[in-house]
Amino acid sequence: MSEKRKAVVCYSGGHSSALVAIEAVKRFGKENVILLNHNISSHVEHADIKRFKREVAEYVGIPITYANAENEETPLEVCRRKQAFQIGNGQTLCTHYLKTRPFHLWLLDNFPASGCAPCEEIVILYGFDKDEPDRITRRSQLLGLMGYKTDFPLACWDRTIGATEEIGIARPSTYNVYKHANCTGCLKAGKQHWYCVFCLRPDIWDEAKIAEAEIGYSIIKGVFLEELEPQFTKMRDTLKICPTDKGNSATFWARVNKAIPEQQSLFPCECSF
Repeated sequence: MSEKRKAVVCYSGGHSSALVAIEAVKRFGKENVILLNHNISSHVEHADIKRFKREVAEYVGIPITYANAENEETPLEVCRRKQAFQIGNGQTLCTHYLKTRPFHLWLLDNFPASGCAPCEEIVILYGFDKDEPDRITRRSQLLGLMGYKTDFPLACWDRTIGATEEIGIARPSTYNVYKHANCTGCLKAGKQHWYCVFCLRPDIWDEAKIAEAEIGYSIIKGVFLEELEPQFTKMRDTLKICPTDKGNSATFWARVNKAIPEQQSLFPCECSF
């Protein structure tokens, strides 16, 4: 990789992408770094994620560059308009219209390339770490076919920072409940995430049920949200299961199935409210 290239950081608002932004500025200089973000609707992207993006951008001294969809829709609004949850290749519809398509259009407008005429101006940086080799391979191959070079600082570089708390910036509060800084009501997530939505964002839960009824397909493979309501209601009201998307999913559901007495002390809890 040549440091003469500009670095385009895929700046999602998650903790990993923030670390990539910091590492990129140290290596390339802030004048050669672009923080590229998709400004997702505040209905599903928590205000503290937006705070986090802003504070990290201010710390590195770079304005955020936005590659946004034409309409500021929520993921469920996109799916209801298109009457589907996935596109032909299996990608979640909202990801395609709110992130992938705007990203590709931004690249085409600013740094056009193709497999036959690769772009020599930029390298695209992702926040995948060394424990995600399959994601690294897929993304590097996909972007390579489009004519772009990729790099993965958290997996391949000598690290200079391990957490944003080291520079006085708290990661988004959503990490207290969720594994990632994704949209609340992530259409790629499973039952554990949607149990959190059921407990903490009943408005999004109801919107998702309406979308499933209109589209005729379920968000979670093999089961509609309405079918999960009796189980989730018992988990919340009787078993007092704390809504959390963190930790191992199999362990979480094993605890639910056993309904151990210790769970009585897990709900309500400070991590969720």
